[in-house]
Order: sequence, then structure tokens, then C-alpha cells
Amino acid sequence: MNIPTNRTRLFEILAGLLATQLIVFGLGFYMLNEPTRIAESQTQILQIQLDDAMTLYAENCSVCHGLAGEGIGAIPPLNNPALQTMAYDDLTKTIARGRFNTAMPAWSKEDGGPLSDYQISELVGLVQAGDWNATQDRVVNLGFAPLVPFTTEPDPVLFAELANLPDGATLQTAVTLFAANCVACHGADGLGTGIAPALNDPIVREKTTDELTRTVTFGNAGTLMAGWSNALTPEEINAMITLVQRWDEVPAGILPAPNVPIPTTEESIALGSQLFSQNCSRCHGPEGQGTQRAPALNVKAFLTDTSDIAIQQIVTNGVPGTAMPVWGDRMTEAEIQAIVGFIRQWEATAPEVAVPARGGGGGPPWMRNNTTATTSNSVTQPNLQGAQQSAQGQGRQMSSAWWQVFDWRILLLIFGALSISFTLIFMGFESLNRRPKKNL
Repeated sequence: MNIPTNRTRLFEILAGLLATQLIVFGLGFYMLNEPTRIAESQTQILQIQLDDAMTLYAENCSVCHGLAGEGIGAIPPLNNPALQTMAYDDLTKTIARGRFNTAMPAWSKEDGGPLSDYQISELVGLVQAGDWNATQDRVVNLGFAPLVPFTTEPDPVLFAELANLPDGATLQTAVTLFAANCVACHGADGLGTGIAPALNDPIVREKTTDELTRTVTFGNAGTLMAGWSNALTPEEINAMITLVQRWDEVPAGILPAPNVPIPTTEESIALGSQLFSQNCSRCHGPEGQGTQRAPALNVKAFLTDTSDIAIQQIVTNGVPGTAMPVWGDRMTEAEIQAIVGFIRQWEATAPEVAVPARGGGGGPPWMRNNTTATTSNSVTQPNLQGAQQSAQGQGRQMSSAWWQVFDWRILLLIFGALSISFTLIFMGFESLNRRPKKNL
């Protein structure tokens, strides 16, 4: 009996069994971990879809449904628990095909809309599992915040004067309803906004009572005008029709535009800080304290008496007859709103009297190359900190990326493959050694 040959054969068998066991163990463990891996992958995919959906919502839906899906006027809210449990197919059909006789249009490309089936599925995911606070920040950062007066309060003196008009109680009821429900779209005193026409208009007053009643009750298909039959009683709708028909008798200013602040986020304020340093500080001072060229912005009187919407209009349209240029053709609406938000955050610490900054020169900022921000410690320091944090984050990401590349499952499979390879090589050498030698 050849004992060395038997030992070699036994070693080969044991090595093969060991390699086979390692492969079986690795594959079994991989299979056990597969459900967790699939769940993690689904979560990652969902997060990517929700991130895309927030942008889609900002660009297409926020004008009607509000910053955070809260709804505007008669437009229903989307941050509604009932919608989170609504059937997926029902939500998909509503977004894709719209809702007949309401302000909800069809969004599917097949029905004439701008969105693909995949984008609609992303919006469905946002409604059912989205973070509406993060969505609000996305809407603000992209500059799609609907800057309309959501509600207002009637002027008390002028409101009291309505009682002296014929059927004044009905007009008072209608003005109260309009202030709470309609001013969001149709504007102060019913003079209209960028998303809805004026109701305080002679052309509207020429329409028949039946036509006006039908529009208020059922809405106007193809527009943002929703039906109010579920929100108002027939008596309240009749009061609204009376107001529209007799608006020329209502004192002007009874429904003033409220001071609606521009919503901000940390990102928008940081952007506003950078843009102010690059474009505004040369004239208005690094801290908004004013210069000999332009008045102070960081002062109590200006910030208290000037609303955000007024500041936005000043920046957008300029001030004729002064050195204040038009910025609406140089900046996007989102950038202008970011500057307004940055200016507004001075209000809490604004001085009663501003001390204008000295110096300056070099021409107006819009005539210069604004590639370098004005050197102001209070403005540039956050940007430097952000850059440092970004660099540190990239370093951490690079230092921790090795374990993501060398996944344990891959290492296990490589080890199994090497074991099989070495076993086969060893068996090959052994077979060569056992071959009979030829006599010379």
C-alpha cells in the first residue's frame, strides 16, 4: 500500500471539500443577506425618486398647492394623511389625467401634459412618502415660492362703511369671505395677481348672474379656478356674486395686500449674501449701511416700512431717476428673492440710524466684472467655512470609500475561486508526478 500517495489523495479530497464548503457557505450567507440588500436598494432608489419629485413639484405644482403641499384657496392640500393611504393607481390616474370640472389639469404626455409616466410615479411617491419640510426648502431654493397674499384682513374703518350701503350686510359677508379664501389668487381689492385675473373689473361685472354663479360653484375648466360648492354654502356664493357685481361701490383699499415675507432657507440666505456682496455692497455698503452713492438698507426705518414684495419690486424694476438699475434682466427671480431674504435678516439687529461707509469707487457694480466678492468678513467667512466643511467631507468620503469597493461578499467569492484554482493546480502537479517515467 502506497501511504504517501493515499495521503496526497486524502489531502486533495479535503482541500476540495473545504473549498466547496466555503463556496456553499458564502453563497448561503449571500442569499440570507439578499432581502436586506434589496430593501436597502429600494430605499436608496426611493430617496433618489423623492429628490427628483421635489424639483418636479416646485416647478409644476407649488403655484397651486403651496410651498409644502398645504393648498392655496380652494386647491386641496397634498400633505394630507388621507392621500398617503390612497391607492397608488388612483393617485397616478388623478395626476396623469387630471380631474374633470376642477382646476387640476392632465399632466401625462399621453393626455397633452408635460410629464412622463416615470415622473408621475415620482410625484405619487412624494405624495405618499415625501418630506414636505424638505419640499418647502426645495421650492424656496429654486425660486418657485408662490408670493401671493394667502389671506388678509379688511380695513376696519372701510369695512364699517359698507354697512351704510344698500344690502351692506351681504357685502360685508362677501368681503370677509373674499379676504379668507379668494385674495390668495385674485389679489388685494380683487385687482388680480400673476396667477388669476381681476374680479374688480368692469368686464367681469358685465357677466350675467347665472354665468358668475356657475363659475364660482363649479370652477373654470382649464384654469386654476376651482369649484367652491364644497367649501361655501349657496348663500355665501350668492354673497360673493353680489360683491363682484357691485365692486365699484366698495371703497378702495378695503382689502389691502398683507405683508407676506419671502420664505428663506439657509441655502437661500447664503446665496443672497454672496449676490449682495458681488452686486450690491459697492453702493449700499458691505453691511447695508449705505454709502454716498446709495441709501442704507440695514436700518430700522427702511426694513420696518418696506415689505419683502416691495423690496423685490425695487430690485427687479429699479428706481427711475436714481442710480438704482433694473436687475430683473440680470438675475433670476430666485436670485432676487435670495437677496431680499438676506436683507430681511438684518431687521432684528438693524440700527435706528445708519452710519454710511466711506470710500468706494471704480464705477457701478453692474459695469464691473463681478467674479470676486467684496471682501467683507461677515459675508465671506460663511463661504470659507462652507468650503472647508466641503473639503473635509470629501476627505472623509475618500478615506471611507475603500470598504465600499472591497465588499465582503466579493472577497469571499474571490477566496473561494482561489481555493478551487489552487486545488486544481495541486491536483495537476500530483497527477504529473504519478506518471510512470520512461526508461532512457
